[in-house]
Amino acid sequence: MRPGLQSKLIRSFLSLLFLFLLIQTCFVYLLKCSFLLSSMLGVVFVIPLFFLVSRRFIKPILDLTRRTMELASGHQGVETHVYPDDELGDLSKAIVEMSLQLRDQIGEVSREKEYQQAILGGMAEGVLLVDGRGRVLLVNEALQRLLSISSRVTGKTTLEIIRSAELEEAIQDALHEGVNRTFEITLPPSGEKTFQVNIAGIPSSSNEPNPEMKGVIAVFHDITRLKDLERVRQDFAANVSHELRTPLTTIKGYAETLLEGALKDEVAFQFVQVIKRHADRLAQIVEDLLTLSKIESKGFQLKMETIPVYELIGDCIDFLKESAQKKMISISRNEVLPSLAVYGDRHFLEQVLINLLDNAVKYTSEDGKVEILVTEKENKEILFLIKDDGIGIPKEELHRIFERFYRVDKGRSKDLGGTGLGLSIVKHIIQAHHGRIWAESQPGKGSSFYFTLPHDADAQEKGFKDHQNNP
Repeated sequence: MRPGLQSKLIRSFLSLLFLFLLIQTCFVYLLKCSFLLSSMLGVVFVIPLFFLVSRRFIKPILDLTRRTMELASGHQGVETHVYPDDELGDLSKAIVEMSLQLRDQIGEVSREKEYQQAILGGMAEGVLLVDGRGRVLLVNEALQRLLSISSRVTGKTTLEIIRSAELEEAIQDALHEGVNRTFEITLPPSGEKTFQVNIAGIPSSSNEPNPEMKGVIAVFHDITRLKDLERVRQDFAANVSHELRTPLTTIKGYAETLLEGALKDEVAFQFVQVIKRHADRLAQIVEDLLTLSKIESKGFQLKMETIPVYELIGDCIDFLKESAQKKMISISRNEVLPSLAVYGDRHFLEQVLINLLDNAVKYTSEDGKVEILVTEKENKEILFLIKDDGIGIPKEELHRIFERFYRVDKGRSKDLGGTGLGLSIVKHIIQAHHGRIWAESQPGKGSSFYFTLPHDADAQEKGFKDHQNNP
């Protein structure tokens, strides 16, 4: 049976007492000293030994106390000496074991925190976490970016960082009533972006039937693009129906009139001409829709070749020369080096230039002017500019002119024979060539349409492959 701390203390005390009595006896009987002097001399000899013995017991206690205080303050760097064979040894072993377990738990918590931060940082969705008082605990990087929120928001209320009464009400309902909600919200600080927000309460560990929530998590899904696509889809369906209904109604009406006996009248020939004109319009709409569908399909391929810019522009000007001369509109171009060339599909690039030039001629008054300017940029791009001095486009309409069937002046566009799909086709063709297109305009002062094409064959090939992989 191992000796305990208490037995060691008793034995040490008895040993010191025996030594004291022995010294006292020696001085009394051998040296014939008085009893008082012998006692004092015995104390003098025993006191240093007492301090040595007491230090043997106090040092481990002080060491264990220091180590325990360090553990309490969060330090795990200093190892504890293990004292064997008594209660202090058991205590030191327990502290060492506790230190190791605490270190493992802290390491596990740190790893879990790092994993959580990595997950939250890698999420495209915004995440907002609030505590039971409605104070912000965490905002991930995605939400900071989406709503332009500062990272220093911990401890603030939701209303202080996101001005939305609907969001605040949903969070309070989740906190106090345990009601989870999913709703859509448009937040002005994000640039009028639309979010689908999922609100869920975080239940406490209480075993009560209806415990209070200890927090709420809100996840923000940016659905702005989906809303825009839905709007475009709805507009497209409505526009297609409208564009097809008008010529079909006309064709049906004139055909019924002819069938009811007008075939023999003098107006029959005019009726047939109207039917043909509207049938041609229907055929053009269908052809443009098929072209758009073809360009957007995954299997779409461009027939790439090196095309001299001077030759490309010249062919397109020749194609529109007659219609420009009828309105006495001049089409001019700047000097282009014969060696300057683009790498693309001749058929589709001609379609781009002809469409833009045709629009410029149509919307320019008689005796007007249309210019084609070509500039070689330093970043291996060729910039094309088609500029006219026509009626122009209002600033608020510019961002929508490349949408399908969108017309600034619907009545005038139809009179000029447009289908509303030309600019949309142009945009898709330029994007398929890895280029960019945009427009600038002022009402009454004309419009300028810009588009770029890479002229380096290797770069163009890379852009073409990127388009095939990510249509």
